[in-house]
Amino acid sequence: MTIGFSSRAVRSTCLLCAAGLLTLVPATAAARAGRPDPGPPGGAQARSSPLYRSGTQVRPHPAAPRVPEVSALSWVVADAGTGDVLAANDAHRELPPASTLKTLFALTVLPALPGGIRHEVAPEDLAGIGPGSSLVGVVEGQTYRVSDLWNGVFLNSGNDAVHVLASLTGGWSATAARMQAEARALGARDTHVRSPDGYDAPGQVSSAYDLAVFGREGLRRPDFARYCAKVDAMFPGRDGSSYGIMNTNRLLTGADGVEPYPGLIGVKNGYTSNAGNTLIAAARRDGRTLVVTVMNPQEGGGHAVYEEARALLDWGFEAAGEVDPVGSLVPEGERPRQGPQAVPAAVAAAKPAEDAPGWPESGAILGVAGLGAGVMALALRLKLVRDDGS
Repeated sequence: MTIGFSSRAVRSTCLLCAAGLLTLVPATAAARAGRPDPGPPGGAQARSSPLYRSGTQVRPHPAAPRVPEVSALSWVVADAGTGDVLAANDAHRELPPASTLKTLFALTVLPALPGGIRHEVAPEDLAGIGPGSSLVGVVEGQTYRVSDLWNGVFLNSGNDAVHVLASLTGGWSATAARMQAEARALGARDTHVRSPDGYDAPGQVSSAYDLAVFGREGLRRPDFARYCAKVDAMFPGRDGSSYGIMNTNRLLTGADGVEPYPGLIGVKNGYTSNAGNTLIAAARRDGRTLVVTVMNPQEGGGHAVYEEARALLDWGFEAAGEVDPVGSLVPEGERPRQGPQAVPAAVAAAKPAEDAPGWPESGAILGVAGLGAGVMALALRLKLVRDDGS
């Protein structure tokens, strides 16, 4: 279902949604961006945990399988249901994340933009896309459903789609600031957002731990789980045409000679010359879901990130019940909002072949009415926020 507004009215509707979202952020985005980082929860005590130690951390029972040797600078294997970290190597090492940062972008922006909204792309929506960026083919002057743009983000890793979605929710700098606040709210303390699409930028880093947090949280949300599980989709072209796009996660699709991993359910891969290859991968087997993150393998070429993730997933499933956790993806002192079955439920609800249209029309209208009080605040905020387009 789509909303029968003009493109200008639809854009205003989206901005109203953004206003509501901004008012719900724990602290204002501008204030978040300007404050020094508070550091990890628990201070020195948290940093004494095994996950802050260098090298491979694992607590095996006598019958536990041996952790595979991989070349990645940093990696994590975690149970997505409980949040238990089963093993890790330099889990909190700060490294550039490349397009795996789009998972945090989705966690931040998906709730604000119903998939059925249509938007005509303006020139300013596409301003500032970095040279050499991955693109899905968004065209100025063409109208897209928001769900089409999310397909472009998750499948084709399109930085052009990210720029348009960010423009609908307050602009580039405001989106980066909200992503930073979202990361902190999830307990991800290693992440510093400079470019919401994951494009290399000075000071932009994350960690294998934080990426695992984002992947796990995404699987708990049905819309995220649905998008990240898609193998392919049709994307609008010119003059009413469309063309096929395929997920660039080869562990999901089996493209380019990479054998698909049985039970894989997403999540997101990335690459830049500075970050190397990065990957968040989740798979389900025998009622158990694992999340694995792999950052910048040093050996084996461009496909090593998939083969190293495969080895770590195999180990994680084989090690069930044979290792004690070395840490948790759940922030200390925070009770899980849902039980261990939360991830399977979200994954079961995901239907890769379908696009969710977002709110029904009546719900959208009521939502806009409820957010109307935020219009003036958003207008003032947009005048103060300078969209740097980096």
